[in-house]
Amino acid sequence: MRWRLGVVGSPIAHSLSPQLHEAALRLCGLDGASERWEVTEHEANLLRSAMGSRFDALSVTMPLKERALELCDDVDAVAQRIGAVNSLVWREGRIMGTNTDGRGLLAAIGHEFGWSADGAHVVVLGTGGAAKSIVDACVEAGSASVSVHGRNEAAVAALREKYDRVRDEAVVYRPIDLIVNTVPTSGRTPTADTLNGVTVDTVAVDVTYDTGRSAWLGTHAALGYRTQDGMPMLAHQAALQASWWWGIPVDGARLLEAL
Repeated sequence: MRWRLGVVGSPIAHSLSPQLHEAALRLCGLDGASERWEVTEHEANLLRSAMGSRFDALSVTMPLKERALELCDDVDAVAQRIGAVNSLVWREGRIMGTNTDGRGLLAAIGHEFGWSADGAHVVVLGTGGAAKSIVDACVEAGSASVSVHGRNEAAVAALREKYDRVRDEAVVYRPIDLIVNTVPTSGRTPTADTLNGVTVDTVAVDVTYDTGRSAWLGTHAALGYRTQDGMPMLAHQAALQASWWWGIPVDGARLLEAL
């Protein structure tokens, strides 16, 4: 079988997913190719007819992750909890969906720092799709608490109500083991350099990767904290996607080398 892969969203020209997909194909000894497909939120229904006819599997990026879930025939428990998918596959005439974003982040920092979410105290900045997936992954991995900071009070409240270990920003009073910034760089406003509770033992992750090191991440690095940009997360979530598509384990660290 020759796999027809792609990444869909808007804007999409900057996406590195095709390189990751084709590296994963090579690692697994499979045949295929990947392409970028520009689709806006208003055009999301095009995904339904494209699956099976043009694509066998797709990575889904903004702004389509929630809309793509609505078009699936079946989604797993992770995607149901998050309310969004980042991966689709065509199986026996049905569109299947999952979300590997949050698990990809944990795999990335686990590989680089030997870090575990079990019993950890986590802070997530932002309330969008990436934030939701990271909150879910941390809770499922056994984090003691996840504090969410976001300007959208309703979104923060929804996460707090869904998970019994999620808190709002008012209760950050202990050392922070992991802080993750998911706010798009274009939407960031000036804040304090670091939060109370961030120490040299904290892992600070900025999920952005297409504009170089962010000022936020640079501040944490300059203070001697352990830092990571979004590139490792991108590679490890792609490895989880490919493993789900093909039923073959894929090494996220090997995919990161491909970038």
